[in-house]
Amino acid sequence: MESPVRGDALDLRLLHALELDARAPFSRIASVLGVSDQTVARRFRRLRTEAGLRVVAVRCAATEESFEHWLLRVRCAPEGAMPIAEALAKRPDTSWIGLTSGGTEVTCTVNVRSRDDADDLLIGKLPRTPHIVDIRAHQLLHRFYGGPAGWLHKSGALTPEETAALTPPPSPAPSGPAVITAEDEPLVTTLERDGRATYPELQRASGLSESAVRRRLARLVASGALYVDVEFDSGHIGHRNASMLYVTAAPRALHAVGTALATDREVAYASATTGPSNIVAVVITRDSAHLYHYLSDRLGGLDGVEHVESMPLLRRVKQLTYRPFRG
Repeated sequence: MESPVRGDALDLRLLHALELDARAPFSRIASVLGVSDQTVARRFRRLRTEAGLRVVAVRCAATEESFEHWLLRVRCAPEGAMPIAEALAKRPDTSWIGLTSGGTEVTCTVNVRSRDDADDLLIGKLPRTPHIVDIRAHQLLHRFYGGPAGWLHKSGALTPEETAALTPPPSPAPSGPAVITAEDEPLVTTLERDGRATYPELQRASGLSESAVRRRLARLVASGALYVDVEFDSGHIGHRNASMLYVTAAPRALHAVGTALATDREVAYASATTGPSNIVAVVITRDSAHLYHYLSDRLGGLDGVEHVESMPLLRRVKQLTYRPFRG
């Protein structure tokens, strides 16, 4: 009989397994975790209901040199923050959006193909939007952690042997740039809705043979143009606090500090950035006491850190894909 305890060890192990290979058959996951196929299927369905688990494909813009990546901090009048966040979430060039500062600041990452596109958004559209008080734009320069690298990799939920058994073998990267072609679009769009769509479902959506679908998906993943990821509410596994950190490191210590943060279990994302602070990080902690000890003990003792601004993340509006908010 399965334990009804919310967020138990098996949930954590299953989530970690899905981070390693989100399309892995339940039978393979069950074999590694030492449970039945039916148990994995039941847990997966329950996590979808209770923890908002979703498996979706993500276009990895970082692989294309023509892209620029920006972090926007949009300060709003209180009544305007949520509508502005939702409007930004509907844009295909935004990839992560949250509310901070008591719900009056929208934090948003944007991927643009050119400086003209960035100017159109930052100089043209956003400044004319009602209820926006201030916009701070920071270009993301170097990712220390995040993207395809899953946060649960640091949890120790799976042993090294289990991790190796669930990690897909690397495929040779194809020559040429990592791009998604017009012919790939039906396949990618279907995976963006359901990253675990079956090969027959992908075959019907794309009009290709099943063998061609397998080859194309393998090519997209191997090239780095696409990866399949999971999103879920970390509160389900006991980590209820998410915060944005804006870290100022001495220039000589920038890379060392960012590399050190990337190893911390609390850090889900870290990147070097332009602006008054030069590192942005997302940290996930159990509660406010855990956050306090992380700030005072870890960051406070890290050589080269000169200043830290911390802001609790009140709500995620967009994580991997946008789902309309229901009040």
